[in-house]
Amino acid sequence: MLVANFATTGLFLAFGDAWLADLAHPAWFTFVSLWLLAVMFLSAFAVVRHAEALAVKLGEPYGTLILTLAVTGIEVMMIAAVMYTGKGNSALARDAMMAVVMIVLNGMVGLSLLLGGLRHHEQSYNLQGANAFLAVILPLAVLGLVLPNFTVSTPGPTLSPLQAGFLILMSLVLYGVFLGVQTFRHRDYFTSPAARGAAQETPVFGGEIRSVPFHAALLIAYVLPLVVLSKQIAVPINHAIHVLQAPAALAGFLVSVLILSPESLGAVRAALANELQRSVNILLGSVLASIGLTIPAVLAIGFVTDQTITLGLDAIDSTLLLLTLAVSTLTFGAPKGNVLLGAVHLLLFLAYLLFIFER
Repeated sequence: MLVANFATTGLFLAFGDAWLADLAHPAWFTFVSLWLLAVMFLSAFAVVRHAEALAVKLGEPYGTLILTLAVTGIEVMMIAAVMYTGKGNSALARDAMMAVVMIVLNGMVGLSLLLGGLRHHEQSYNLQGANAFLAVILPLAVLGLVLPNFTVSTPGPTLSPLQAGFLILMSLVLYGVFLGVQTFRHRDYFTSPAARGAAQETPVFGGEIRSVPFHAALLIAYVLPLVVLSKQIAVPINHAIHVLQAPAALAGFLVSVLILSPESLGAVRAALANELQRSVNILLGSVLASIGLTIPAVLAIGFVTDQTITLGLDAIDSTLLLLTLAVSTLTFGAPKGNVLLGAVHLLLFLAYLLFIFER
């Protein structure tokens, strides 16, 4: 798999500009798109596999933290690539973060709770950890994706340089404080109640476990070529949206699906294995890392390139976001997960998909 990863990267570095210059022929467009998507999916799944191996070696929450940071790094690279390949899609970061919130907090949380509830009836997790995630997610999501609609210092749903600088600083400080709580001061918040007093939680992992340097090196080896391939896949994505006259928000959704698919699979597998705590850590950690790190990264890119970054959601998406945050607060205020909670989140995800295409 690693050979295919590097071979594809080398070929597209050498011939990518020529291959992607004309995608008008449907057969060629399909072939190039499927080739890039297949390699990137395999690479992303490999990143998750090695992150899960590190989770076994290091224990929670370090393994999950490594996974979420790796996925967030890939997300930032892809957003930047699609933005500039698409000649300045200033709202892509906003659309991608909205998609992350909807896919994870509704789609994947709903699927994990539903499948886990069907198999195990009820599943326990640590309320303090879930509340810690939500306590940071809620203010950052509202400040980053809703508040820009109401500022008057700049035209449109954007932030002034001072406001953007404050949001960057606030996001990084809050995420840094959260990491301190998660990894040092209150590690027990992020372990399941059943694991209290045990040395560490060990997630289910079906592969061979090697040394920490081995898995860390391969994780980095699979992440690095994605920098190049992200720029290449941006061309077919933008071409398809232009040809099909699809909604611009679809680009953010596709980027998020590509990035989140392996991580989401890991969360569902953990729920089926009756490890809901690991699912909660993965899913809520993904949303927090996406909002807490992607917003500062994209705003910083805007400063460097002198490009305006559109952050504020429209009325429909703002309503869906606030509804999702409210329902998530209720869901993770309950001591156990069940089928009903999963069904509610899945229906909210379907509503989000509907409103992408039918405003």
